[in-house]
Amino acid sequence: GEQLLQKNGCVACHAAANKLVGPSYKDVAAKYAGDAAALDKLAKKVKAGGAGVWGQVPMPPHPQISDADLQAMVKHILAVK
Repeated sequence: GEQLLQKNGCVACHAAANKLVGPSYKDVAAKYAGDAAALDKLAKKVKAGGAGVWGQVPMPPHPQISDADLQAMVKHILAVK
């Protein structure tokens, strides 16, 4: 998961423990803890992009990332403590 996050440029806006442009992985994991639909919901959000959940800075869409890679990336993010 971590290698895919680096490969796809996620680390330009996100970090494990600190907010950069977007939320930290730790904050995302905490927000979606216990949400059984989080994996699919977040994978779709990364692919489509969006704004408003974490502020008004939009996250651009990432349609080039395969569904399998998105699932691995989001699983990694949701596991951050």
